[in-house]
Amino acid sequence: MEKVNLAQKLSLFSDYYSPKVVGELNDSQVKLVKVKGEFVWHHHDAEDELFLILKGTLRIKYFDGGKEREMRLGEGEFVIVPHGVEHKPVADEEVHLMLIEPKTTLNTGNVQNEKTMAHLPRI
Repeated sequence: MEKVNLAQKLSLFSDYYSPKVVGELNDSQVKLVKVKGEFVWHHHDAEDELFLILKGTLRIKYFDGGKEREMRLGEGEFVIVPHGVEHKPVADEEVHLMLIEPKTTLNTGNVQNEKTMAHLPRI
């Protein structure tokens, strides 16, 4: 067993949209990430994702019934994005997140681009 201090782990990096693995449980990973600006529209074919807001306010744009919608999440709130849902995180200011998702989850889902990280560092 290992105790993890989130503030200490978050102090180790400053890059955006570059998740870091801080723990594993069963077949899932616990990740920390800092975000600012817009990410890419994407979905995950088989994986659900949990977004827990540690600092700041995150907007998640998503499609529901063919219509674009937006959800705002503040500190201490989380949402689970079901697999197959097209979504796009947006942060007007720096936001700190914890993600809990299966180890197989690619950060950009079905999209391959310069932000795709096939191998995530563990800190």
